[in-house]
Amino acid sequence: MTSKLWDADPDPTPDVPVARPRLPTADDILPYLREIDANRWYSNNGPLNQRLQEALRARIAVGHVVCLANATLGLALALMAQKPAKGNLCMMPSWTFAASAHAAVLAGLVPWLVDVDLDTQQLLPDAAMQLLSQAPGKVGAVMPVMPFGGPMDAANWDRFKSDTGLAVAIDAAAAFDSLTPSRVPAVVSLHATKALGVGEGCFIASDDGALIDEIVKRANFGFANSREAVSPALNGKLNEYSAAVGLAALDGWSLTRAAYQRVARGYCRSLDSASGLKVQDGFGERWISSTVTIGLPSDSMERALKALTRAGIGVRRWWGGGLHRHEAFEHFPRVPLPVTETLVAAQLGLPCWTDLPDEAISRICSI
Repeated sequence: MTSKLWDADPDPTPDVPVARPRLPTADDILPYLREIDANRWYSNNGPLNQRLQEALRARIAVGHVVCLANATLGLALALMAQKPAKGNLCMMPSWTFAASAHAAVLAGLVPWLVDVDLDTQQLLPDAAMQLLSQAPGKVGAVMPVMPFGGPMDAANWDRFKSDTGLAVAIDAAAAFDSLTPSRVPAVVSLHATKALGVGEGCFIASDDGALIDEIVKRANFGFANSREAVSPALNGKLNEYSAAVGLAALDGWSLTRAAYQRVARGYCRSLDSASGLKVQDGFGERWISSTVTIGLPSDSMERALKALTRAGIGVRRWWGGGLHRHEAFEHFPRVPLPVTETLVAAQLGLPCWTDLPDEAISRICSI
């Protein structure tokens, strides 16, 4: 059972892989690379990085954006910048990717694994407030997660942070298209597998300018207007070459989004008549993502996996068995996780890429 939860890329490669990322072409990126050649500025908040941050800030309509090397570092830095005490608990859903827990550990915190709401697959603020009284130690931070890019009312987490005084950092890794900004920092991945990708990278969006300034400092060795390290820090800066890819990706975003929306709507149409198969609310209409994750009827996972694999269709149980089943995290404190176990048994990732043929979508859904 465990090996099936932590599925690796199959051999041989499926006829229809679960993911086939497409970043901007060399021709798309070339004008920006020529700027790097002319500037001779390769990292350390270069001009392309500054332009990418401004373009993202304008697109998301948020007060402040900082681009960083990857989302795991981004989450760690977003927590560190809020200064929770080392060794405190970081409440987070077990229903998330491994990076969430790794980031909390990197920030000096102890992941405390909790359950989620069945409808949204999220840790909700009201539930988090109630859970505080059950904590097995002092809670210093909370990390809500936006599952597979599904929308979240971030303003409710602003109120939670204000009411509790706790650090809050939103793992919004797949939520480039659905993010609604707030003062609480949201960390969006720019990995190659995401809808907007640069290869490796992320950005943090927040309306709290002082917090973003603190993150910038802690992403640059703790330097603040000098080369003296004044606080615990990391090196998390985004280089100019990644910024070049990001600018080219933004240039083509409208086409990329339309392509993902075609795929999402294709699945929604084909699944509409399939009893018991569900996609996340609003998927393909209000928001898109680079993954298609469906909810299967009870006890049908093994049959679905066998049938799809036999037909040469790539699948992925993106979050495996939940954080509590990872060897690296199984010793961390947790509450009972009945909803997480339900999602583990039901959620399956299907092929999703911009040029996935309509015929393949129909065949996958018929299986």
